[in-house]
Amino acid sequence: MKTFMKGKDMLFTVVLLCSLMLIKSALANPACAVCTIAVGASLEIARRLGVDDSVVGVWAGAFLVLLGFWTIKWFDKKGWNFKYRDPIILILSVAMIGFMYLGKLSYHSEVVGFIFYLDPFLFSVIIGAIVLIWSSNFYQWMKKKNGGHAHFPFEKVVVPVAALALTSAYFYYYPICQKASELYPF
Repeated sequence: MKTFMKGKDMLFTVVLLCSLMLIKSALANPACAVCTIAVGASLEIARRLGVDDSVVGVWAGAFLVLLGFWTIKWFDKKGWNFKYRDPIILILSVAMIGFMYLGKLSYHSEVVGFIFYLDPFLFSVIIGAIVLIWSSNFYQWMKKKNGGHAHFPFEKVVVPVAALALTSAYFYYYPICQKASELYPF
């Protein structure tokens, strides 16, 4: 039986939790610094615990979009504006998942959803990014319909997290890919 945490893993977790306690406040951004760090750390923990890569991919895509949002805010602060800046930054931030294929993952294409021939992890990263962007826009729409106020405290956090959790549950219980031999018996 595999133990939960050993030496270096335990030290890493303790240092991470202690560093999170030092953060006092965050600027009003699409996601606070604590949330961004927590999502990033939880990705590695989930992989080590054996969570399916398609579920981890959903949260990885959301994490990369959060990094893109933070980069956009930083560009705003610096006054760096150019045509199509926001979509370019978001696409490049999600494209950073390619570095995972250089080190930890190998690309293997499979039939995904009867339509795409793509790596399941990459597909789930793209879906996670789309879900986070959509849920953030949905929250802004709901807030606008409510006179510029949230319906309840922390709604800005609950809406995207709930959307990502539902997407993760779907990918967990209904695998996103099937082998071609299962789809097309010869």
